[in-house]
Amino acid sequence: MELIGIIILVFIVIALVIYNISIHKKVQTFNNISQKINSLNVLQDFMNAIGENNSVDEKLRSINDTLIEKFDIKYSTIVVFNGAEYVIKATNVDEKHWEALKNLHTQEIFRDSIATATTKYVTIEKESERLPYQQMEFARAKSAMFLPLYVDNVYIGYWIIESGQIHAYDHLDTTIIDVIKENIVSVLKTVIYQNTMENIVRKDQFTELYSAEYLYGIGKHSIDKYTTSTVCMFKITNLEEINENYSRKMGNNILIKVSNLIKRSISADYIFVRYMGPKFAIVFSGVEPEAVVEFLKDVKQSAEEISIVYENGKKIKNKQEISISPKINFVLSTYYKGTGMEGVTKKLEKYLDNANKQENKITYI
Repeated sequence: MELIGIIILVFIVIALVIYNISIHKKVQTFNNISQKINSLNVLQDFMNAIGENNSVDEKLRSINDTLIEKFDIKYSTIVVFNGAEYVIKATNVDEKHWEALKNLHTQEIFRDSIATATTKYVTIEKESERLPYQQMEFARAKSAMFLPLYVDNVYIGYWIIESGQIHAYDHLDTTIIDVIKENIVSVLKTVIYQNTMENIVRKDQFTELYSAEYLYGIGKHSIDKYTTSTVCMFKITNLEEINENYSRKMGNNILIKVSNLIKRSISADYIFVRYMGPKFAIVFSGVEPEAVVEFLKDVKQSAEEISIVYENGKKIKNKQEISISPKINFVLSTYYKGTGMEGVTKKLEKYLDNANKQENKITYI
């Protein structure tokens, strides 16, 4: 009887072991599925961040906040090399530590990681110790994972996550971390064009207006708050003639007078840029073309009434003054949110460049 009881107990133990193994596999499967779902959700959040109507830096800060929230990361910092220096694009670390964080590429412990494009994990063994790259700080981080970022095999910076616990990342699923890193790289690739547009914007020295690039970067953020907007481009059609027959100084004075008049005439909510040479662009955000035409007629009339006396330093023949006035050709079109602004401006520019030089009106295309 005792033998039978022992055999029964053995079978029960074996059955429980098999059951526990089965449960463990199911839990693992569930965890893997959960991780995949979480990663997909994070990826969706990344895509949403890219699509938001804000600057590159704001997009990256939004992505970093998502990482911290979704993966329960204590500290997360994204550092990018902009061609001249390393810049912290996103972090939740106190500003007093930024100088150290944006110079991690100089640390011996991370140089091999950068050279080989591999992740570097560092941690301390005792509470009294500190991480090798820490100088003035002791208690903030006790574990860190350094991940160099590459776009098309070109090193562009790094992402570092930190924890206040010793050996915090010993059992971290690096596969998930690598996926997140690649998503960060994808985001950086996606926003490179936008970042370029934001950084090359300049102000024209004569009119003090932003250059055309402003429309495609910073300006587009405010324009895309509305479903449709009216884009107006105008050309001072006789500017070349003024430059040739009188002087470039006269031409510049005409540019300044016209741009100043229009700046005073339009709302600060609208965007006014010097597009190129004698061409300017105005975006009436959220306004239909019909509501713009009458206003532009008045602006056009006022601008063409500008008169500048030409003086060439010599006695004016017959004591009659020569006055110079601009002639302006306007063309309008509709911009729809989510489409390419450059497509609209190119269409308007082409129209003005191909129009008869004597054309002097307001046209909608």
